[in-house]
Amino acid sequence: MREDKTPEVVDFGQSPKETSRRCLADLPGRVVEGDPRHETNLHFRSEDGALIAGSWTSTPGRWHAFTDRDEFCHILSGRGALISQDGTRMEFGSGSSFLIPDGFRGFWEITETTTKHFVIRDRA
Repeated sequence: MREDKTPEVVDFGQSPKETSRRCLADLPGRVVEGDPRHETNLHFRSEDGALIAGSWTSTPGRWHAFTDRDEFCHILSGRGALISQDGTRMEFGSGSSFLIPDGFRGFWEITETTTKHFVIRDRA
């Protein structure tokens, strides 16, 4: 943000404010199949930390979806699915856009390395 506190438009084409990498298996009980690895490029974080936006890349695998958040996703490349606890499967690929509302319980399944833009509002 500029000194006058006027918000700036977030340009995802610019360099990210921060980048993180993690092996999802480092989070106990999260991974169901594979060895998914994530890279997150954060372009925005609100002052209270509850709203973030950026880009994310994952290698193939299947894991329990994170909860206590609303997440908008736009898939740039790759293939995968979201699978709800009742078995409903939503396939996605390049160009897909969707919202995962707080309360969703299920799995991410990435079948081909996937990159997305995201906006997350943390509800925790």
